[in-house]
Amino acid sequence: MTPLEFCYAGQLDYAQAWAWQRSLRQRRRSEGPPEFLLHLEHPPTFTLGKSSRPEHLKNDVTTLGGLGFDLHEVERGGSVTYHGPGQLVGYPIIDLRPKGRDVHRFIRQLEQTLISALATYGLEGHPREGWTGVWIGERKIASIGIHVSHWITMHGFALNVATDLSHFSHINPCGLDSEVMTSLAEQLGAPPDLEEVSVEVAQQFAREFDCQLLPLEREGRVCSGHDSEVPTASVDRM
Repeated sequence: MTPLEFCYAGQLDYAQAWAWQRSLRQRRRSEGPPEFLLHLEHPPTFTLGKSSRPEHLKNDVTTLGGLGFDLHEVERGGSVTYHGPGQLVGYPIIDLRPKGRDVHRFIRQLEQTLISALATYGLEGHPREGWTGVWIGERKIASIGIHVSHWITMHGFALNVATDLSHFSHINPCGLDSEVMTSLAEQLGAPPDLEEVSVEVAQQFAREFDCQLLPLEREGRVCSGHDSEVPTASVDRM
């Protein structure tokens, strides 16, 4: 079993988390195992992947900035999506070379990880042909978008736990109507604890990818003994 260093880091600025991922990916490439799994929340943020089109963003950048949203153009696949409080964002840093170099299989395994976690709350999630992510009936509860370099992954998934779904109204998430989005809170009638959901998803991830989940160590919001400080980065804004 490959060791998997897991951290629930709480709420973290998107640019900091982005730089942290790049740092861990370089570490994985240069040093080998372990793999890494970051779980966190972001302040209200829109990210635009490689497939984003202008019509997927319903307001201009100035308007969204005035409403308190941050925006980033990123290297992941997919279109525009929203990240914010009450949403569990997962960033797996995984080397696909020992796993057959199969990107599509990796995405399917991420979907299955989330489906298995939802099942523990009595919810029946499923994939949808032609799309990535996880759905409950006709509603989408989780989005997936990754980037792979030297066969090592970055970016990942966003699971709506107690997310303010009205924030999706500013975009066509992944090219879809914003009304399609749902959350655990909406499906269950009450919001589950985000950190509890994080632990459940991490355990399902470790089972799905046959990893040894290492104990969580934290210093404040960041894992001590892993990266004691989250690196900062200058990023290009839209």
